[in-house]
Amino acid sequence: MEIKAADVAKLRKMTGAGMMDCKKALVEAEGDFTRAQEIIREKGKLVAAKRADRETTEGAVKARVADGKGILVCLGCETDFVSQNAEFQALADAIADAAIAACPADLEALKACKLANGETVAEAISQQTGKSGEKHTLAFYGKLEAPYVASYIHTTNGKLGAIVAFNKPIDEELAKGIAIQVVTMNPVSVSAADCPAEVVEKERQVAIEKTKEEQVRKAVENALKKAGINPAHCDSEDHIESNTAKGWLTPEQAQQAREIIAKVSAEKAANLPEQMIQNIAAGRVQKFFKESTLEQQEYQMGDGKTPVAEVLAAADKEAKILAFYRFSLTDD
Repeated sequence: MEIKAADVAKLRKMTGAGMMDCKKALVEAEGDFTRAQEIIREKGKLVAAKRADRETTEGAVKARVADGKGILVCLGCETDFVSQNAEFQALADAIADAAIAACPADLEALKACKLANGETVAEAISQQTGKSGEKHTLAFYGKLEAPYVASYIHTTNGKLGAIVAFNKPIDEELAKGIAIQVVTMNPVSVSAADCPAEVVEKERQVAIEKTKEEQVRKAVENALKKAGINPAHCDSEDHIESNTAKGWLTPEQAQQAREIIAKVSAEKAANLPEQMIQNIAAGRVQKFFKESTLEQQEYQMGDGKTPVAEVLAAADKEAKILAFYRFSLTDD
């Protein structure tokens, strides 16, 4: 049957699909607009299935705050070209609007939420996938409910953002500054007290191993110096070989260095003072908390030296940070 240009244009307006896709759908549906719309939706699902294993490293992060609630969402795609497309950005905004309106429990529940046009979020994403030919995915969703919620989206690329919950309303600029702190400094938790136990234990083990390695290395360096050998020439087997070839070490010194390294390393590792190791490791964990928990981090929007907790207390002694969400498409 003949498909008129006006019909193609009508279907394109209804679905947003490309002209050729609309024409093909109308031909297949024999002019039935309802069936043609279904065909276009099915095509979107087919494209999504074919590209299911593709990585979505680009996209748009959106935040919304209203009535003591805040949401952070990310619609992901494969390329920056698609992420900058007006339709893609509009869909990301529509999903964010639906999220703040419904505040669904989790990401799967958000997929079932209805957009203003009556489609579910999942259906709209599938359709947009079909139109662009590129995988789209709902990469992240987080929500916070509190007396006061602040948000920040890094406007340079729109690919990272944060929401932060407070126990009471605070100065708007300070709240935004703390949200910026979360975006730029990527804390692991609000405070040391709520830092995940597995993260703390991992840092403790890393600190213990690093401290042990340092103690062994110092003992080896002292022994090499005592033997008249430069430790910098012997910090690895490759360096020993290359420095011997350069004449900076004699073959005899090279062999002596290897023997010293093996002997002293084993002796020192077997006789490390346990309490000293634990004390140094504990200090390193505290340094981790200072650098990686929001309250202890130095506030970057101020003098860059005062901890966030102190800055907040100076503004309002009763104010507390309750929680935050951060998402970034640009982190390694």
